[in-house]
Amino acid sequence: MLNVASPNLAFRFSHLPNAGVGLAREEFIINNYIQVHPMALLKHRELNDAGLSKTIATMILGFENEEDFFIQRLSYGIAKIAASFYPNKVIVRFSDFKSNEYFNLLGGKYFEPHEENPMIGLRGASRYYSDFYRKGFALECRAMKKVREEMGLKNVKLMIPFCRTIEEGEKVLKEMKTNGLVQVEDGLEVYVMIEIPSNVLLADEFAKLFDGFSIGSNDLTQLTLGIDRDSSLVSYLFNEENPAVKGLIREAIRAAKRNHIKVGLCGQAPSDIPAFAEFLVQEEIDSISFNPDALIKGIENMNRAENKKK
Repeated sequence: MLNVASPNLAFRFSHLPNAGVGLAREEFIINNYIQVHPMALLKHRELNDAGLSKTIATMILGFENEEDFFIQRLSYGIAKIAASFYPNKVIVRFSDFKSNEYFNLLGGKYFEPHEENPMIGLRGASRYYSDFYRKGFALECRAMKKVREEMGLKNVKLMIPFCRTIEEGEKVLKEMKTNGLVQVEDGLEVYVMIEIPSNVLLADEFAKLFDGFSIGSNDLTQLTLGIDRDSSLVSYLFNEENPAVKGLIREAIRAAKRNHIKVGLCGQAPSDIPAFAEFLVQEEIDSISFNPDALIKGIENMNRAENKKK
């Protein structure tokens, strides 16, 4: 499978050998096609920032209102990816900006807190049900509902990032239901990212809530080893082949198998490290999602691993 961010490149990438999209990122579309913090779109008139309101008024020309602007832009971006790969599965991850990244969107400075470590701060699932961002998440849900129901692209599946606890998962699914996205209904599958050690330790419980796992090996490695991978002082310790990391990945795969749900991995390691690809094949992972520029190398590594297994 492929990781895809840009809708404009989706059709080109669809001609590469693939079984669909394992990770379609909303962040690229929000950054490039919307550019405004969702809450600033909804509340700019309350901010006494004439310049911001004027910019937003210009941006939404031709749309019914601010909500329509966000929903149309996001839905058409995702639809372009989904249509390019149809009928193959396209797994769309809800927004996973960190607070410092949201801050850089237009109007973001009015809404985002300053966090010392945004990587483990207000991100992913914890935003979606919070009073702070609930209305922004509702816009994301309405956009996905439009893609699946109005545009008929039922190959779109949804994924929750950085879901720390079972209770968070339940709250997010409830928010989705409130906004018209009901798990199982009309074939809607909802996956969860496995990128926090708690996801693995409670994998059997998460498997009861969600339809599949997607292992985010970068964050899982970082949080398992207690490493800020952006810090040059300790980045040399970042290693997806560390036994602790591989142990958690192994258990996540086995938990998925025990519970009869799908499990895949998003990350560069299988294309960069042949031994890591071999490890995933031995553990019988269902799918691996590569960046397009790493796809061929990844496929080669997987094929060699499959042949070794025989």
